[in-house]
Amino acid sequence: MWNYKSTSGHLAGTDLTGYKVEATDGSIGKVDKHSDEVDDSYLVVDTGVWIFGKEVLLPASTIVRVDPEAGKVFADLTKEQIKNAPEFHRDKHLGDAGYREDLGIYYGTGAPFGGRPA
Repeated sequence: MWNYKSTSGHLAGTDLTGYKVEATDGSIGKVDKHSDEVDDSYLVVDTGVWIFGKEVLLPASTIVRVDPEAGKVFADLTKEQIKNAPEFHRDKHLGDAGYREDLGIYYGTGAPFGGRPA
């Protein structure tokens, strides 16, 4: 979950900061921060005014395509799924194992995207 899919076109070392982020149903913001670490890759997305300046953390596995020429990354999630993700607070959540676990439940294989196990 915390690694880019081999089919995404992401090249290790590529700086994705500033790239626009596209959900399956439209634009959701831009990459504010990203990590390329093995088993700890993610994007922090600034959603701007779309959801009142909220930042969200997207695990690398949610990115299905990186387009360096267009400066865009494409997530395999809808705007609604991203909007409903556990809220991200940079100063509180960047190394928080409990938050990562919540994201794992939300985005993970134990439930459909955007859902929680019953």
